[in-house]
Amino acid sequence: MNIRGEQMRLYAVTDRAWTHDAAGLLDQVAAAVDGGAGVVQLREKHLEDAAFLEEAERFVALCREKGAVSIINDNVDIAVRTGADGVHVGQEDLEAGRARALLGPDKIVGVSVHSVEEALRAQAAGADYLGVGAAFATGTKSDAHVLTRDTIRAVAEAVDIPVVAIGGISRDNIGQLAGCGLSGVAVVSALFGAPDVAAAARELLQKSRAICEGE
Repeated sequence: MNIRGEQMRLYAVTDRAWTHDAAGLLDQVAAAVDGGAGVVQLREKHLEDAAFLEEAERFVALCREKGAVSIINDNVDIAVRTGADGVHVGQEDLEAGRARALLGPDKIVGVSVHSVEEALRAQAAGADYLGVGAAFATGTKSDAHVLTRDTIRAVAEAVDIPVVAIGGISRDNIGQLAGCGLSGVAVVSALFGAPDVAAAARELLQKSRAICEGE
C-alpha cells in the first residue's frame, strides 16, 4: 500500500496527556480526522499488550470508517493483528527491513530519521515515508535533538518517498518549514492539546498545505 504525499499534509500522533481513557482518545482521533488529518498514528508507550490491542482494534475500525490511514507506533504485532494500514518505527526500534518482512508488501512502513544517511538507509530497506525531526524543541520528547532547517531540507531532497517534519510544530512556527520540500507535518500537542481538536486540525491543515503546495 503506497501512501501519497497529499494524504500526509496533516499527520496526527496521539498522546494520552489530554485524555484519561481510550474512549476519550478515540473521540479526539475522530475530531482530528473530521478536521482534515489524513493519517493518524496510535502511540501508546505504557499500555499492556492486551489493553493496547483492544484500543488499537477500535482505532483501526474508526480510521477505516472515516477514511483515514491508521498507523501503529512501534508494535508490528499489534499492527498485523488489528489489520492496521501500517506501522511507524524509530531508529532504536525494529529495523525497517524487518518490519517490512513481517508486514508484507501491501502495508505502510514509516521510519523516524535524523539525517540523510538514516533517510537513505530507511528508503533502501523499504520505508514508504519518513518522519524527520525534531523540527523544533518539544515537550513530547525531552531528549529530542532539534535539526536545522537545512538538514530537514536535505533529508527531503535525498529520498523519493514522502517526508513529514515532526517535533514541536505549532500554528505559530509551522511557516518556518516552508521551502523544505516536505509532504506534510506530524503534530501532537498542537492538535490534541487544543480545546477544539477539529478546529485545530482545520487550521493546521490549511497552514501545512501552504508550506507544502506553495513550493
